[in-house]
Parts: sequence; structure tokens; C-alpha cells
Amino acid sequence: MTGKYICPGFIDGHIHLESSMVAPTEFEKAVLPHGTTAVITDPHEIANVAGSRGIDFMLKYTEDMTMDVFFVVPSCVPATALDESGACLEADDIAPFYSNPRVIGLAEMMNSFGVNQADPAILDKIHVTLEHGGIIDGHAPLLSGRELNGYVAAGIRSDHECSNADEAKEKFARGQWIMIREGTAAHNLDALLPLFEAPYAQRIMLVTDDKHPCDLLRDGHIDAIVRKAVQKGVDPILAIKAGTFNAAAYFGLKDNGAIAPGYHADITVLDNLTDLNVLEVYKDGELAAENGKSLVESSVPEMVQSVTDRVYHSFHVDPVQPEQLAMEELGEHIRVIDLNAHELLTAERIADCTSQSGCAAGVNLTEDIVKIVALERHKNTGHIGKGFLGRYGLKKGAVATSVGHDSHNLVIAGTNDADIACAANRVIANEGGLAIALDGQIVADLPLQIGGLMSTLPLEEVDARLEAMKQILADWGISGEIDPFMTLSFVSLPVIPALRLNTYGVIDVNAQKVVKASF
Repeated sequence: MTGKYICPGFIDGHIHLESSMVAPTEFEKAVLPHGTTAVITDPHEIANVAGSRGIDFMLKYTEDMTMDVFFVVPSCVPATALDESGACLEADDIAPFYSNPRVIGLAEMMNSFGVNQADPAILDKIHVTLEHGGIIDGHAPLLSGRELNGYVAAGIRSDHECSNADEAKEKFARGQWIMIREGTAAHNLDALLPLFEAPYAQRIMLVTDDKHPCDLLRDGHIDAIVRKAVQKGVDPILAIKAGTFNAAAYFGLKDNGAIAPGYHADITVLDNLTDLNVLEVYKDGELAAENGKSLVESSVPEMVQSVTDRVYHSFHVDPVQPEQLAMEELGEHIRVIDLNAHELLTAERIADCTSQSGCAAGVNLTEDIVKIVALERHKNTGHIGKGFLGRYGLKKGAVATSVGHDSHNLVIAGTNDADIACAANRVIANEGGLAIALDGQIVADLPLQIGGLMSTLPLEEVDARLEAMKQILADWGISGEIDPFMTLSFVSLPVIPALRLNTYGVIDVNAQKVVKASF
């Protein structure tokens, strides 16, 4: 190692393993070579599908992995009352998980409105977490003033939704830690670079939140965020500290995050402090990865059938017909959910209602407006939300995904109802996954058999199929500024402003109510 640099193993302080779209053991193969030796995961994706059994599944799957996998228990299943998930978790449901030493707190509290209204169910979850000595993570985009004060006063200690430095500094002033997020869909590092200065740098962490396999393989994991920060002028020591020690300090992981007596020998070997290429990775003193290759083999554990049945057979919905997707009533105007490149925040656009030949009513490809549908898939309720999506770029066909945060119903965007139905029905037949359709035919698909969220295929095969699908969609008009699947998956999350669409229809997030798609 002469002439090289060593640093502690990297720690991702906020991730949903399910969003890697591969099983946890395949995720480990992807990130260990990039120096990641610990993650704190919130399994609320699979919990929204399979409830407590989904959490049991993830705990069991990760218990013998080489890297440390710590858990924070999902706080909002479903995310709000304006959502339809496959399960509902209350305080009594989450309390037993705190007996597991790898469960260290309560995951992102998304329902800031409920916190400020002293919703008893929410306060019960906070109380049971504090009783067990757990930490409580936050999720409060753009929350400010009195509402922020009330939210933090409830015991919520962090936030990963900051999209500008002023927002972060206000939250710092209230005592919160800030997680700087760089994932597949959300890129907040550039806006938050001022936080790598005193007095903020001691209370920041680097996180990915959600990252697709192609990005993990090509860009890396926490090492990629550290590298980017250094390239932007951040002191390498501060950047590395934000990706290692700070996360351990915040979560109370007393054995992680430093190279010192009494700590786990989790060590990442770097070529230099400019390029920060990872050469070797040691976990508990043993060589775990070298020259970009994982050296560990983790087996899939046996599980009880009640858990596997709930996770592997999670689709309960009939195939959909194109006529079911027609808008019930169209007025002169439509309410468009406009996407923003590299951000999860959306904007509202009011547009004239027009019709184009070969397209669903209201679709206007000239104005970059397509149709979007959310189809309930957990309990076969028949609920279908319908609306309009802007700035997605799609010029033909349809795109479907069963990854639809956070309730993971089926979300489909398309130019016409026939292709929307075709793509949706392939995902239903596969019991989860991605599909793209054109002219009533499936062009490509990727099954996600684990809860409709993760594939049983090897990481490299998932990556190859996903990249091929993205290339097709690029040819159909979706630019590189938009990840066609990750971005689409967040359109249904009714806790991030301004507009969303789920199985109930178009949601005004700030008002927490359903609004008309056309008027």
C-alpha cells in the first residue's frame, strides 16, 4: 500500500435497497468494490407491498451478508391517508422490530402535516421509537417556520430532502442533521456545496436514497459523491468524513466510521485524494473487494413460506382494458404534472385541452404532455387514477412500472390508451416489473418478481436489460436529463410537492387533497 491512502469504509446513511432493483446480495456485489461497508436502509418499499413480512424478508436476507446492513423501521405505511398500499403499519406493528440489534430507529417521517396536527398514530410511532433508544429520520421538503419547529420538536433529527442551501441552513438552525442526496433521480449535491463549510460540515452525511444498478456499476456509490464533491472544490478530508464518520456519529454506530483502536477494521484503499479510485476494500480486516471486483459470496437464506408467499406473489389485480382508461370528463383545460430534471419536485401547469390523431384525449406531444395512469394492484379494488404528465419527453408508445413510490401500485405513462393497457398487462402477467409497448406490442420488459420491486436475476443482466430499455425510450424522445423509470416511479408519491398522481387521481400535495385533472 505504499503511496496509497486509506479511509474508513463508506456508509450510506439513507437508502432503500429495493430501489437498486436487485436482491440485497447482488446490491452488495455492486457497492463493496466501491468501498461501501455499511448502509442504513429503510425497507418501506417492500413494507408498503407486504407489511411486516416484507421487513422480515429484508432482515433475513441481509443477516449473513459481509457488509453491515442496519435498518430504520418504516414510519409511513402508507405514506399518507391519500394512498393505497398493500399494508398498513401502526406502532404495535413496528415495536417488535426494535428487539433486533440491527434495527436502530424510525425511518423518514414523511407525514409532516400529521406530526404538526399531533396525529395519535404518528406520535405513537415516535414514542415507541424513543422508548427503545432509536433515532428518528425526517423527510420534509421545503418545510419552514412554525411547521418546521413543530416537526423538529417531535424528535425528528435529520432531513434528506433539502434542495437548496437556505432550506438546509434553516434546518441546521433547528438542530437537524442534513443528508446530502445524490441518487439516480435526485441530485442535490451542487445546491448544497456550501454545507461543506463551518459550522455545517460536522453535521452532514452523504446518501443515495434510490440508485439504479446501471448507476451503481458505472458511477459508483458513496465514493462517487465524495469524488464529485472533491471535483467541485470540497476539501477531500471533509468529503470523506461526510461519507464515513458523520453517518456513524449520527446513528450512534460506535464501531463504524473510523480507523482507530476499537473500531471495525472496515478500510477502503484509495489511489489518491484527487481521483479517489477505490483499489481495495477490507471488511472486518478481511479483503472483500479488489480492483473493482467483489470477493465475497453471500448465499440466499431459507425463509418461512408465509413470508415468501407474501413477497413473491404480490400482484392482485385483473388485466386492464383500454376503454377503462378513458378520461371520464374533459373540460377546456387540463392540469399537467410537470417534471423537473434532476429533482423530485414537480410543478403545476394549466394547459388547453387538445386532441391529436392517434393519441389519448388531452395528450399534446407538441407541448410535451402525455397521459399518466395509476392502477391499484394490491387488493384488486379497480381504482384507476388518470392525469397528464409534462416534460417527460415521450413521443410514442407507453412505459409501465410496478415501482411506484411509496405504495407501489402500477404507474404507466403513454401517448395512447391501447399501449398503456398493453404495457400494464405485461407487468401484471410478470407479477411485477417494467415494460414498454408500442402499437399494441411489448417491445421490452424486465420482471421484478420480489414484491414487484426487485429482480431475481444477476446484477449484470438486470443492468443490461434496463440499459437496453432506456436506449429504446431515448429513441422515443426521453432525454438523458430524465431517468425514464426512476422519475416515473416518484410521480405517484403524494408527499413531495407540488402535484402527484396515484390511484385516487391527481393530488395537490400541499393541500393534501384530490384535484381535477381537467376542468
